[in-house]
Amino acid sequence: MFGIVRPCSHRLGEGLKTQWMAHLCGLCLTLRGDHGQFARIVTNYDGLLISVLTEAQVERAGGARRTAGPCPLRGMRTASVAQGDGARLAAAVSLVLASAKVRDHVADGDGLLARGPVALAARRVAASWGRAGARTGSEVGFDTAVLVDAVDRQLGIETLAGPGTPLLTVTEPTESATAAAFAHTAVLAGRPGNAAPLAEAGRLFGRLAHLLDAVEDRETDAASGAWNPLTATGTPLTEARRLADDALHGIRLALREAAFTDGRLAHVLLAHELARSVDRAFGTSGCGHGGHGDPGADGAFGPPRQGGPYDPRQPPAPYDGRNPYAGGGGPVGGGPSFQPPGSGRRGLWAGCAAAIGLCCTCKVCCADEFEGPWSRQRREGWCGNCDCSCCDCCEACECCECCSCCDCGL
Repeated sequence: MFGIVRPCSHRLGEGLKTQWMAHLCGLCLTLRGDHGQFARIVTNYDGLLISVLTEAQVERAGGARRTAGPCPLRGMRTASVAQGDGARLAAAVSLVLASAKVRDHVADGDGLLARGPVALAARRVAASWGRAGARTGSEVGFDTAVLVDAVDRQLGIETLAGPGTPLLTVTEPTESATAAAFAHTAVLAGRPGNAAPLAEAGRLFGRLAHLLDAVEDRETDAASGAWNPLTATGTPLTEARRLADDALHGIRLALREAAFTDGRLAHVLLAHELARSVDRAFGTSGCGHGGHGDPGADGAFGPPRQGGPYDPRQPPAPYDGRNPYAGGGGPVGGGPSFQPPGSGRRGLWAGCAAAIGLCCTCKVCCADEFEGPWSRQRREGWCGNCDCSCCDCCEACECCECCSCCDCGL
């Protein structure tokens, strides 16, 4: 799963979390239903914004949701998921952009794609996704040629860009592509008056997506010699941050100009969570769950630490004053810890297999609790232990007016 808008379920609250998951699962199942199982790999957090915006503008209808069967990613539970033109538009956009991304990696010879047979297979997959996206886009009245044109222009702009080239010149193709996709949600919802403000919100969202990707990849690209817009144009991080903050402000103003039937989820994602994505990319603040970017940092993927500061998410270390079952009387970490019957630690390879299973089923980030792959101790999912205090009250209010951190007036 990828994307720049990655909300914590704690901040969304139960109601908005259910809506968000409905759109995420709806996008995934639409890809599977229309284009086969393999197409589900292009499911992404940002693509579902198209579905969210479409539904936010229409009156509630009986056909907006359907009940999906059990899925491993939901702990084998059924769920109400989004369906309809919004989900199909999101699928079309995701397929076309994924196709372009694969072609770009093939052209650059990245990793395994430098090998002829792998590159040939990747080209075929990319071509198939491109045709599928164009077909689905046509069925909902969206011409995906604007996306393909943006990708083609992007390559030409990057070739010519150099020191002194305005950064916004480089981000313009991405801005145009996302503006077209956001604006078409107004067409699908039958709200033509929303097309202009949503096009502006989409344009600025595309700018942010490009900027944040460049910021996050800056050091990696420098080490590998890959092209990066910040490095190529000589743009300092301070200027990139200024542009990002201006884009955030512009998105909030644009959302105020659009008419929504129920815009709470769209507002939280585009006004609040997007701001946190900017902070995360620039390292100015972080979410409350430790090790969010490093699965091993909080012990979720490794044996429990046997010393160091106390972490309430970790099982207590032996005889540290918190574990009544500790054996031995030595210092912290000096004796064997109590284990319930049948809960011994897994070996290296068995733990690796369990860790892969946890990742593939998203339990590490989405489950309230899961069993540590090596220690077999209870762990809390990343998104179940966030201590962020902002917007805790948003679920209960109509438009986030109770949130002191929101200056967008919605």
